[in-house]
Amino acid sequence: MRVIQIIDSLDAGGAERMAVQIANELHAAGHESHLCTTRKEGLLKETIHDAVGYIFLEKKGKFGIKAMTKLKTYIVKNNIEIIHAHSTSFFTASVIKWWLPDLKLIWHDHYGNAEEVEQRSARVLKKCSRFFNGIISVNEKLQDWSIRNLKPIQVEYFRNFVSAPQNQDLLKPLPGENGKRIVHLANLRPQKDHVTLLKAFEIVKKQIPDWNLLLVGMDFKDDYAERVKQEIIDRKLEEQVFLLGSRNDTTAILQDCDIAILSSKSEGLPVALLEYGMAALPVIATDVGACREVLNNHGKIVVAQDPTDLAAQILSYMENLDDAKVAGLSFQQHVMTTFGAATYIKKLELFYSSL
Repeated sequence: MRVIQIIDSLDAGGAERMAVQIANELHAAGHESHLCTTRKEGLLKETIHDAVGYIFLEKKGKFGIKAMTKLKTYIVKNNIEIIHAHSTSFFTASVIKWWLPDLKLIWHDHYGNAEEVEQRSARVLKKCSRFFNGIISVNEKLQDWSIRNLKPIQVEYFRNFVSAPQNQDLLKPLPGENGKRIVHLANLRPQKDHVTLLKAFEIVKKQIPDWNLLLVGMDFKDDYAERVKQEIIDRKLEEQVFLLGSRNDTTAILQDCDIAILSSKSEGLPVALLEYGMAALPVIATDVGACREVLNNHGKIVVAQDPTDLAAQILSYMENLDDAKVAGLSFQQHVMTTFGAATYIKKLELFYSSL
């Protein structure tokens, strides 16, 4: 099959990682695989396999006719049959489908605020959905919402997957002491709720003061990012909490950490959890989106926006590191078995073929 993934940026987010991983794994499975980023390149560009076709549109403004024409030309030249559009790239894909109606268009819904999906602003999405041949949702809430609100007959729930990690070296030494690092892998967005994590870590620090918290993810330099930074200062955590920003050595970072947290107040199916699993890290996650389903009793689930509950579970792992390591290894095996690339790609091939 000849397939192009479309994503609006290559920043290190969950949807972006999935778009790149699908493109790479389709190539590995013997398909002619392409990837298009519409508005912005980023750290993930260097993770695209050399044999995957790549195009950057440099789209400006709402419509970007010049960019759309560039993509249309690329699709025709490469005889592409299927457009697999991720998240907000559905508009670009819908315009191309309107121009080239024989194409099959799949929209992949990675919506991170699944807990609040009923309040989702979707007027344009609903209009564009008449061009969709199928929809992939990353959890059951999103699948149900699409069935009730959008046009296509085929709406499938696909759990995210994780590719086998590549060997990486750290770009620079990590702060903190070996054996005493907690990691939180999430861009600085409100739904990731770093504030609750900082409140929990303040409680933890009073009992076990020599651990460090590493926050890995893009800083958007907005009001939320400023609030996170101010919380660190107000809670006198400057010497224990470190903002590492967006990094392209996250595999190496996770290998040098000891406990992994996801403190989100809303999620789809977070790729970060799968990456924690591949690194054999003991995990604590909030009970949102598909987190409980992903952990499946191989980690600790806590109530969202509850720093006391989160702190108690962090302390439980700290005080029983041997048990924590066993939990991490168990979760790694679960992720490798349940969320591996081969099973996902076989299911995706069947979905493509059905269209």
